Amino acid sequence: MAKAPSRTPKVRIPKSRVPKKGGGGASGSSLGVGLITAAGTLGLFLVAALIALWAVYWGPGPKAAEGDATVVALPSGAGVPAIAATLKSSGVIRSTDLFRAAVSLTGADRKIRAGEYEVPSGASLATVVGLLVDGKAVRHYVTLPEGWSSAQAVDILMKQPVLTGEVEVPAEGSLWPDTYEVSRGESRASVVARMQRAATSKLATLWAARSPNTIVTTPEEAMVLASIVEKETGLASERPQVAAVFTNRLRLGMRLESDPTIVYGVTKGRPLGRGIRASELRAQTPWNTYLIDGLPPTPIANPGEEALKAVLNPPRSEYVFFVADGTGGHVFARTYPEHLLNVARWREIERRKAGLPPGQVAPVAGAAPTPMGEGEAASPPPVAIPPGAKVITVPTATPQ
Repeated sequence: MAKAPSRTPKVRIPKSRVPKKGGGGASGSSLGVGLITAAGTLGLFLVAALIALWAVYWGPGPKAAEGDATVVALPSGAGVPAIAATLKSSGVIRSTDLFRAAVSLTGADRKIRAGEYEVPSGASLATVVGLLVDGKAVRHYVTLPEGWSSAQAVDILMKQPVLTGEVEVPAEGSLWPDTYEVSRGESRASVVARMQRAATSKLATLWAARSPNTIVTTPEEAMVLASIVEKETGLASERPQVAAVFTNRLRLGMRLESDPTIVYGVTKGRPLGRGIRASELRAQTPWNTYLIDGLPPTPIANPGEEALKAVLNPPRSEYVFFVADGTGGHVFARTYPEHLLNVARWREIERRKAGLPPGQVAPVAGAAPTPMGEGEAASPPPVAIPPGAKVITVPTATPQ
């Protein structure tokens, strides 16, 4: 007979060990939800913080205390904390901490450049950082034109408000005419020193390249003669010819008879503001080349490079006279009779300009050997002296 199949015995599990429905599952779910909620809240805070930071970084900044901009000077070598403090004290940022954070996060802390900056009123923090990184600093320049005297150079420096301090009038001819970049707070004396160093360097270079044809024997003589050439003509193309005339005169033992030397004896470098008087033609000054032989003792201005080159490398020429031609230039002559004809033509031009009737002679400037008209001119207007400039008193020549 076949046996009946055996039954598997049932295993009884105690009720205490049977997990209750919904017990452990509910607890895990609550933890997950909590974490998600916390993460969401933190995310919202982060988003809010980023939005706030973005608004501060790109939003409008403080208004300028005066005008449309605030000028801030950042010295070379200043660190981020010092720069932040300067910007805060100047009123162009609201928070040093936010500035430091902004430049650190953007990498600008390694790119900020020193200089003077003009920050627009209400500029955002992003604009301020951009200005410092781009190096868009305010730049100041001082220009000394060719042929201006040292006294006039002091006037120029005294009118520059970013410079500081007083300065004595330097030696005539010791400054190099050029455009110089200056910094706010720089002393006027330091700018003069830079001009003098440039003059010394440039003169040495030009002297080394001089021609055997030059009449001058020292760099100092070159500066004196070049200053006269510079003052005699405003046309660069004429400087070599004028230099040749004076070179020929000196070789022939003739006097230079240069009108600007008379003016310098009267004003010491200030504009005369009128025609030369007959008494001034006869005034015994060290610079009056109508009365002295050779060169005057000092330059009468600060000549530029082209005038110096003309003196140190004069072209070969037979001209020994020149007079104005009515067009802003001069006409040159080899002989005295030829020169007198040129003078007569110039007097006629002056007569017509003055509206004088035929036969009446108009005063002529620069027509040697009788360059001026007779009689005394009216007193010159007072010279305007800028605040803080040294006033040079020049005795008035006594009429003779």
